[in-house]
Amino acid sequence: MTQSQAQKKINRLRQEIEAHNHRYYVLAQPSISDFDFDKLLEELVLLESQFPDLVTPDSPSWRVGGAVTKNFPTVLHRERMISLSNTYSAEDLTEFLNRTKKTLEGEGYPAFSFVAELKFDGIAVSLRYEHGKFVQGATRGDGTAGDEITQNLKTIRTIPLTVQSKPHQALIDQGFEVRGEVFMLKSDFEKLNAERAKLFERSRMSPADAVPAESEPADAAETDASITSVAEPKMKASEKLFANPRNATAGTLKQQDSREVAKRKLTMTAYSLHSPALPNTTTHAERLEILRDLGFNVSTDYRVCHSLEEVQDFLLHWETGRENLSYEIDGAVLKVNEITLQKLLGETSKSPRWAIAYKFSARRAETKLKDVTFQVGRIGTITPVAELDPVRLAGSTISRSTLHNFDETRRLDVRIGDTVILEKSGDVIPKIISVNLEKRPADAREIMPPETCPLCRTPLVRREAEVGLYCPNEQGCAGQIRGRLLHYASRNAMDIENLGEAVVDQLFTASLVRDAGDLYVLTKPQLLELDRFGEKSAENLLAAIAQSKSRSFARLIFGLGIRHVGLATARVLADAFASMTLLQAATFEAFQNTPEIGGTIAQSVADYFLKSETKVLIDKLEAAGVRLQSDVKLKIENAALAGKTVVFTGSLETLSRDAAGQLVLERGGKLSGTVSKKTDYVVAGGEAGSKLEKAKSLGLNILSETEFLNLMDVNK
Repeated sequence: MTQSQAQKKINRLRQEIEAHNHRYYVLAQPSISDFDFDKLLEELVLLESQFPDLVTPDSPSWRVGGAVTKNFPTVLHRERMISLSNTYSAEDLTEFLNRTKKTLEGEGYPAFSFVAELKFDGIAVSLRYEHGKFVQGATRGDGTAGDEITQNLKTIRTIPLTVQSKPHQALIDQGFEVRGEVFMLKSDFEKLNAERAKLFERSRMSPADAVPAESEPADAAETDASITSVAEPKMKASEKLFANPRNATAGTLKQQDSREVAKRKLTMTAYSLHSPALPNTTTHAERLEILRDLGFNVSTDYRVCHSLEEVQDFLLHWETGRENLSYEIDGAVLKVNEITLQKLLGETSKSPRWAIAYKFSARRAETKLKDVTFQVGRIGTITPVAELDPVRLAGSTISRSTLHNFDETRRLDVRIGDTVILEKSGDVIPKIISVNLEKRPADAREIMPPETCPLCRTPLVRREAEVGLYCPNEQGCAGQIRGRLLHYASRNAMDIENLGEAVVDQLFTASLVRDAGDLYVLTKPQLLELDRFGEKSAENLLAAIAQSKSRSFARLIFGLGIRHVGLATARVLADAFASMTLLQAATFEAFQNTPEIGGTIAQSVADYFLKSETKVLIDKLEAAGVRLQSDVKLKIENAALAGKTVVFTGSLETLSRDAAGQLVLERGGKLSGTVSKKTDYVVAGGEAGSKLEKAKSLGLNILSETEFLNLMDVNK
């Protein structure tokens, strides 16, 4: 067969295979048997292996996987993937609808509608198409940037690799972005866990050797507790059962071998379309239908609503009917239908004003409280944890639940030996909501707060105006050190894959790490000396640690674990103080004067950067090459500053330190708080101290404030 003949046959096979994919996975109307489909795919793969020059990125042969990704680069979203505000309250929902109605009527738009959609319980992704071809896919990440997982997404058969549509040719020509939810069907999830359970049986692991599955670190940064659930049978760390389909989906999308992703049969539903080719006059419902025309899998269970009653009817129908779905949902999403009105309503720093997520009421179960243990969090909070008789609830087996604090245990009047009512908030986090007093045994015991830290035996303290007990031994308590490391590595912080509780415990016990900075000097020989570490696992962990260096500045700030600083607050700080140097130099007043930063947070941040331990940590991170500044777009081309490192010392007369640093970043320069041979410019203001002396001894370029402004082109 000639190359020309092979090209024609490959093109025909690709079109035929993708057509069958669409009929099977999107329309649920297969026209050939699985056997015949597999034969077509095998023929294509064989031809492409014989003519490798004819392989293209949009070939359906990518569906079977094969690409191995050592790391997942961070990519910026062209439009921020902003998260929705959530509510469990019918009253809050009504208030949102009435507030939206009042605002739009006040702007002269009395007629508008909402689209009510199911809230799929999966992982949000963004897909970019250019000239009709799928070119890039990424996770939501922190909303501004996510991890590129293109090869893994190509294995999902409900994601078109190419799109064609004459009615929408302008859209295809100009390019577009699709956002949607990747998830796993309940049946596929059960099969996956059954297969993993078989692997566990083959391992012949005795119960005494088994280890509990690690729970995912909590996303909320304002709380210190990270207990979620121990929701799986005990297995080897490499073969744990997944807690629920969402957990399985998240783990699958971060697999390095796309062949493993292909085996797990993920699916995706598209829920939004973005492109400059789309006029604002289109509605959200019309864009969903355009997505369907382009070949995307779009839920048929959405409804255009014109009244509160229609919205309530939709919610009632699916809250009672969700058990009959083949996939998990945890609520519904309401969006203003008209795109022009969405733009008019705008958004806050956290969420759009034109949409809201309504979470369905949590599922409940009853079980016995066997004992209470005490967990030490990353900021020293002592959290009582309920040890429960295992009970099945909302797709997982629960054996532990946080009791939050000792005021909560008194409010509930919960005692060891009680029968308690469990609820899963958002069908994710288990919580004890009440006690069945009719079943209280005579020997039920009160829960007594400890007087000393359960780990380091330091006497506990209660902070003013707070309900919690705290261990003040910040630098010597193993629980706090481990907690900070886990938080730093967590998904919304530096997202260091493979750095879970078991590994952190090993590294800490072996005295290899005491803070996050120590992670970056770990070596392969050190890891190979630890139990359960082989060549591949050591290489994978070191690669994940190296990859974390490129995380956004906001995620780094969040990862530091500063008290009261959640991810949203970290973004505010990253925007207001564009580098770690500026953060370290800022005062309490500077933090307090930052929009959205109150006095409590300002004091916490200021106190954090005054600690000597913080300076040591930041120095380690800088030496390791961790990103310590925001991504600032170049507003002014300046060859003298591009890529150059600038250090400020002393006080400036015409500029604040923050403003001067911003000038450097805008011109492509970098900021540092330390003078070294790698420093390109030292800007010396009044009362400059040791940094100036060191710069002189190293023979560095030293600039006065006027010379600095001239270099910035400010005075020209």
